[in-house]
Amino acid sequence: MRHKLYLLLSLFFLSNTLFAQDTLKDLTLEHLMPGGNSYIFPENRYGLSWWGDQCVQKEMDNLKLINTKNGKEKVLLTRTEVNQILSQQGVSELTTFYQAQLPWANQNRFYFEQGDEYVLVDWEAKTASILHKTAPEAENNDFNPISKNLAYTVGNNLWVNDRQITDNPEGIVAGQTVHRSEFGIRKGTFWSSKGDLLAFYLKDETMVSQYPLVDITSRVASLENVRYPMAGMESHKVKVGIYNPANQKTVYLNTGDPTNRFFTNISWSPDDKSIYLIEVNRDQNQSKLCRYNSASGELEMVLYEESHPYYVEPQTPIVFLPWNSNQFVLQSQRDGFNHLYLMNAQGEIIKQLTSGHWLVQELVGFNPSRKEIILTATKQSPLQSNILALSVNSGKLREIDNLEGVHSPLLSGSGTYLIDSYSSPNLPRVVDIVNIDKETRINLLKAEDPYKEYKQPHIQVGTIKAADGQTDLYYRLVTPSKLDKDKKYPVIVYVYGGPHAQMINGGWNYGVRGWDIYMANKGYIVFTLDNRGSANRGLEFENCTFRELGIKEGEDQVEGIKFLSTLDYVDTDRIGVHGWSFGGHMTTALMLRYPQIFKVGVSGGAVMNWALYEIMYGERYMDTPQTNPEGYKKTDLTNYANLLEGRLLLIHDDHDTTCVPQHTLSFLKACINARTYPDLFIYPNHAHNVQGRDRVHLYEKITRYFEDFL
Repeated sequence: MRHKLYLLLSLFFLSNTLFAQDTLKDLTLEHLMPGGNSYIFPENRYGLSWWGDQCVQKEMDNLKLINTKNGKEKVLLTRTEVNQILSQQGVSELTTFYQAQLPWANQNRFYFEQGDEYVLVDWEAKTASILHKTAPEAENNDFNPISKNLAYTVGNNLWVNDRQITDNPEGIVAGQTVHRSEFGIRKGTFWSSKGDLLAFYLKDETMVSQYPLVDITSRVASLENVRYPMAGMESHKVKVGIYNPANQKTVYLNTGDPTNRFFTNISWSPDDKSIYLIEVNRDQNQSKLCRYNSASGELEMVLYEESHPYYVEPQTPIVFLPWNSNQFVLQSQRDGFNHLYLMNAQGEIIKQLTSGHWLVQELVGFNPSRKEIILTATKQSPLQSNILALSVNSGKLREIDNLEGVHSPLLSGSGTYLIDSYSSPNLPRVVDIVNIDKETRINLLKAEDPYKEYKQPHIQVGTIKAADGQTDLYYRLVTPSKLDKDKKYPVIVYVYGGPHAQMINGGWNYGVRGWDIYMANKGYIVFTLDNRGSANRGLEFENCTFRELGIKEGEDQVEGIKFLSTLDYVDTDRIGVHGWSFGGHMTTALMLRYPQIFKVGVSGGAVMNWALYEIMYGERYMDTPQTNPEGYKKTDLTNYANLLEGRLLLIHDDHDTTCVPQHTLSFLKACINARTYPDLFIYPNHAHNVQGRDRVHLYEKITRYFEDFL
């Protein structure tokens, strides 16, 4: 298999001589952590975007055009010129061109958001006007460049342009994400193709229990309640409304009783007469693609249904072909891998467009002139993300990139060009402009190694077998640059292990984290294994953990330790483990289930008992506590508190609304009852991880714990 080629040491250090290594500087957490005072990262071309088919570079003071044939740049507009126009019109000045949005191809105008104003600038006519003025508290802004309508929320209510269209009491929320942002949901408003109708979510969570969080920023701490639906309990109810700004009327889709139903993947027909959504049942083992009439709200047709004995998980809305308003692309894992299917508006599957033991990661867009779909996929390797062009008519796949690394494309207006930003194990970042039709590319950036003046470890990637003895698992081994194979080194296992995440990839340095580099430079070996249950390997690889989260994942991690024990330079008496969120669950579980292996652990934001986790994620993978009592008992780590032998540091954020603090507190109570003795550290005013300047503090805290006890 191709992935065997990854069994190599990357060319990760700059010199083969000991003298050169000795002259290199040390990397600190301030260098390696986002938020650090001297954070080092690969050079990039920030502000690159498309103005139709013209590539533009936004800078602080200039807006530049980049020639797609030769990469040459010229200044299109300066900030001084724009601010002269704005000053004459009495409008707030432009602070930076990074604010500028150019959705109107070949029209000499742009808009930008400044405070509570949306400002339109026509630099050819030398005019400026305020399109919208929002409330200072406005959030979730959704501007449609075709109609120039603006939707936003203030508190729990939805506004369109200057009009409040809902008047909700506490517990009913409009225009915001629902279903705990599962099923691919990232927002709560959806403009029609012409921008003159707005679909929006209305969430009734009055029946959901209030969860108390404490705000310590005032002299007397105050209570902040959040609605948190735990597994097996009552869930919120969702409706979908359609608002018409022209007549100021709202129609709600007639979905029937929304109890225990999830509505997701909202999209519009090209003529705006129909709206599509995918409905998922509470058990999450059935889904239906439904079409509703946008004027009446009535159900017109169920076009497609899917079921699975474990779970279905629709993540993306349907997308209509730009050249055929009667056909659309559906994404589904029905054959075990996420692939594309061509359907028509009558609900017929015309054909499966992609197939194989690889998966489509993203439908990027279309190249209508060639009737091609541009997509990213793992066709080359589960570690990679490569760009492909798919002919809808012939089914032929065409490679657009160099077949290496991890690529992130941005498609031009016509689909003729794309900006290809990518990295590979030995390339920190490359940015090219690609002509899709002619299969040519112009290089805009090839970043140097930002660590070239610093000491760096070695990185090795390979595969081992899972605990089932059959499945290949990828690992990453980070070792000190001057590895002495006659010496024994302590090991830190960095683990996540859960769905929707992949720790090892074919990008720069195989996706290694800054802290891994830091610890390897301090004399540790850092080991990471993507166990069964993690992402980009297909449905069977992921759902084999169904109803027993953390069990098979832990067994696979132990196989990783068995591999480490074959390395003469590994000290198997000094093995630690660290992870956050699902990785926090894994860290704690490994410390408890395998105390003879793991001596020190640092567990952050951990799920300790899946019965305390939220419905949408938790019940997908575990069912409910009522229907799967044995699974919940087996995976409830409070039941194993008496097995703790090593040193375990628990870290939690006091404003964690993803994995509420009750997880860590209940585990501490179980340890007290069992007379075991973990340690605890709290980060005030942070949510489900520690970001910003405090992240350096977090990883210094973690480092000190391993230094002290491993």
